[in-house]
Amino acid sequence: MHKETEIKLRASRDTLAALREHPLLKKRNKSGWSRHELSNQYFDTPERDLAAAKVALRLRKDGEQVIQTLKTRGQSVAGLSERNEYDWQLDKPKLDLKKLNDECWPAALAELDKKTIKPLFTTDFVREKAEIAWGRGKAKVVIEAALDLGHVVAGKQKEEICELELELREGEPAALLELAAELAQTLALMPCDISKAERGYRLFDAGSYSLGQPAPALNADMALDAAFTAIAWHLLGSSQRLAEQYRFNGHWRLLQDWLQCLVELRAVLGSLGQAAPRASTHGLRAALDALLEDWRPLVQAGNDDEDVRQVAPEQFAEELLDPRWGHFSLSLAQWLLAEGWKAERKARGDKLGAVALSNWLATFIGDEGGALKPERYQLQPEDLAEQLPRIERLMVWLRYGREVLEVPELDRLFGELNKLRELALAELTDDTRPARAAQALDVSRQVAWKQLVKR
Repeated sequence: MHKETEIKLRASRDTLAALREHPLLKKRNKSGWSRHELSNQYFDTPERDLAAAKVALRLRKDGEQVIQTLKTRGQSVAGLSERNEYDWQLDKPKLDLKKLNDECWPAALAELDKKTIKPLFTTDFVREKAEIAWGRGKAKVVIEAALDLGHVVAGKQKEEICELELELREGEPAALLELAAELAQTLALMPCDISKAERGYRLFDAGSYSLGQPAPALNADMALDAAFTAIAWHLLGSSQRLAEQYRFNGHWRLLQDWLQCLVELRAVLGSLGQAAPRASTHGLRAALDALLEDWRPLVQAGNDDEDVRQVAPEQFAEELLDPRWGHFSLSLAQWLLAEGWKAERKARGDKLGAVALSNWLATFIGDEGGALKPERYQLQPEDLAEQLPRIERLMVWLRYGREVLEVPELDRLFGELNKLRELALAELTDDTRPARAAQALDVSRQVAWKQLVKR
């Protein structure tokens, strides 16, 4: 058994061709590119018990070699995955169930009759791989770069495989993100937190690709730095999975949720004050602003216009042909892993980052709410749109920190703030003007608002 640490990046055929000749890979390529035709048969029970246990079982034919592999789901954070892998060399292309013993077989499948395991789908592709190595400080990094082109076939359904896979052989996991982010500066490489096995299952059942990411577990005593990190990783991972699934099936709700992840990322990046100096977040905020400038109006229009919704998948496909989404995703992951916001902050920022979340959150909401002054917009509803960033900063922390605050009716306050946000986004008309004024009054009257906000 060994631990596999890798990152998968969805690409186009043109991007795969460009990667072969990319100066960065050419400079560090120690082996040259070798070509392998890989035929893979995946197995499961008719009820897909292995998939439910987060296990993948396959036979791979690589030239004359036959390899049986069992993979566990392991951990995955924003495209960077770690999983346990068991490999066995076989004499013939037939599943050897005796290899699946207690040493590798999950306890959740202990009662499973292994004789019910049958072939389910195939992934056949050509892999061009090379050993990429360089010095990173005093340490050596070795990464296997694989360019995969082929298809997943499940019954009568088929999906193209076209991706760059970077697997760590030696060195720190941060090196994977560094290399990926450098390549994504000029090439459209989309972090793709879905394995080839998951793609096969998805062809049988589109809902089998889980979009739900566990909500960050925050508590009152954790430091602000830890809370921010948990929220940001959660939003980044969710946004990547939503982007992948929307690309696959074009369901409008997925695009709405993807946009909401970007909105919340922008809000949380702009909320930490001296704990995350503006200079440290400038590039990430600028990238998010550019994405939001294009996609927020489109989603708003599509909420009321079926024609806009119909053409949106094609526009999203064009987005994925541009480097900016992939480069932003990888840059944020790299920044979070390196705790980039701490690099140049002052002692006061260090002190703030160590403050207990419950203390910081109460102060933050009190200050932001006091600056919002919703009662003002009863008289000046036309100015409400200017407060959209502040409303969204309040909402992101109320969403993820509500269990930390011992304040009544927080959910109701969140709902009323969301209505105010929607009115701030809406065009100012004879109808929305009085609605803004009335909703601002409703927010100011909330029990939680009165308890949290400084006057």
